[in-house]
Amino acid sequence: MDQKKIEVCYSPALFPYYENREAIVVVTDILRASSAIVTAFMNGVDRIIPVETLEEAKAYKDRGFMVAAERDGMVRDFADFGNSPYNFTAERVRGEQIVYSTTNGTNAIKLASSGSQVLIGAYLNLKALAQHIRKEQKDLLVLCAGWRNRYSLEDALFAGALAGMVLEDSRYNTVCDATLAAMDLYDTAKGDMMGYIEKVAQRHRLKKNKLDDVIGYCHETDLTGIIPVLRGDHLAIL
Repeated sequence: MDQKKIEVCYSPALFPYYENREAIVVVTDILRASSAIVTAFMNGVDRIIPVETLEEAKAYKDRGFMVAAERDGMVRDFADFGNSPYNFTAERVRGEQIVYSTTNGTNAIKLASSGSQVLIGAYLNLKALAQHIRKEQKDLLVLCAGWRNRYSLEDALFAGALAGMVLEDSRYNTVCDATLAAMDLYDTAKGDMMGYIEKVAQRHRLKKNKLDDVIGYCHETDLTGIIPVLRGDHLAIL
């Protein structure tokens, strides 16, 4: 049997070593971009346009677009939104197009665009993601957005959770050390995830800026079956 492979890339800087044009690429930035993107679609946003630079985001703002933009967790002065999932309420986003630029997540989305399909992954849509990937029967690459090209523990934990669920299908296999390590981490943490997350650097960056009210929400599992997918220059619902 021709098994499909699962790999985990811990940093956008490592992506050239993992790039696989035949793979489904799941981009994850648990704290907070991928959780916020999934939430926005849960609350009825029409599309999200990811851009890499603040200059691009500002140009869209000048053209009348709603913009979510942050760096180092802090909302930019020209933006309508920051990067908290709680910003994207139904009252604010339903039916809207939103331009989105974040420290790590949107760059990773752009980088992943060479994959056969680019999906946004969070705990919020974990089961739906795993089911879709198993149905598609393509290689899986989980791209962790990380922090300024550095390893992020929270993204690795999610990668382990997703890889473990997909590997329940015997048509998948992994010989990737990064995948196996992520799965072991998740198995260690899952019994007390909030306790384990206290170790995470990004958790403390957010706490320092009084932005850590979303930590629990970003680790809630299977709140939706919605999967955001990259279509050209924008994200929409799969």
